[in-house]
Amino acid sequence: MVEVLRFKKEDLLNYVVKYMDKLGVPEEDAKIVGDVLLSADIRGVDSHGLIRLASYYGNRIRNKYVNPKTPAEIISETETTALMDGGNGCGQVASYRAMKLAIEKAKKSSVGIVTVKHSDHYGIAAYYAMMALEEDMIGVSMTNSQPLVAPTYGRTAVLGTNPIAVAAPSYKQYPYVLDMATSTVPIGRVKVYEKEGKKLPLGWAIDSDGNVTDDPKKCQSGYIGALMPLGGTDIMRGYKGYGLALLVDILCGVLPGGANLTEIGFPHEPKEANVGHFFMAININAFRPVIDFKKQMDHVIEMLKGAPKAPGHDRIYIAGEKEFENAKYNEEHGVPIIAPVIEDLKKDGESMGIPFDVYPISKENK
Repeated sequence: MVEVLRFKKEDLLNYVVKYMDKLGVPEEDAKIVGDVLLSADIRGVDSHGLIRLASYYGNRIRNKYVNPKTPAEIISETETTALMDGGNGCGQVASYRAMKLAIEKAKKSSVGIVTVKHSDHYGIAAYYAMMALEEDMIGVSMTNSQPLVAPTYGRTAVLGTNPIAVAAPSYKQYPYVLDMATSTVPIGRVKVYEKEGKKLPLGWAIDSDGNVTDDPKKCQSGYIGALMPLGGTDIMRGYKGYGLALLVDILCGVLPGGANLTEIGFPHEPKEANVGHFFMAININAFRPVIDFKKQMDHVIEMLKGAPKAPGHDRIYIAGEKEFENAKYNEEHGVPIIAPVIEDLKKDGESMGIPFDVYPISKENK
């Protein structure tokens, strides 16, 4: 059993802003970082939430591996595209600006595509894809990342977990929001298992000898051990996940002229990460009336949910549905953070002279 503490979102956001301000991050940028992190916790994706504030973002800025000012700039631009240099700043900030630009281009020219190079980890991929939903558009978000995944038939980490996120609006149903790693699991989920003292499900990772392991410590040491591509071994068609991971690396690394594969730095390494991102916004009105699209999306979702159920199951979910339900519950009852993460935040806050003075509104066990 792990204790879970619930907090008001605004209290946690205020703390993140104070924390990032101490590190030299401008207030408006700090709010973006905080919103991305808390959106992850609220949607139930705790592997990408506050668990990373100190251990990843704080540590990298504190050690001057990341520029807290995020001096991102446009390198080249057309009516429908742009290439941005992220300035080795906060990945969330550069990504928020890039997706906003993609949406503005889509408003004027039907489609907007913005790639980013020279950036850092950007949090949950769905956050940026979902920005398009506010404009009744389809959003796409991808990023390459530090090498943590072995290619099919390999035993060392070469590829990133390289997520793909796509969001499409609907009418009465929840929007379709796909947010998937191209590995069996993101490394943040492995870290959560380690924090909770749990073994990994077999098939998630391999050790340094290339054998499947259930020990979360044996796949987090850079080139020693690795996560497996989506699908797992070749007999489970893991080469499909491997292919998707490479596609993301092409769009986020090769297309913008950034770093690829093992060129991308690890969080603990004293160098720039050089992560790249890809964002796209599609204006549905360029194809058909938005209301018609949204109603047809409802029809598709209802057909899927109405399909015959497998034994022992009474419900079929659509991508993003569980996360929307999590968000609805957590927005009402408070943002859930496990106790070990809070302890880490308290220790890090004390060392930086920023006490974690946020008090929970409730506690529970899971």
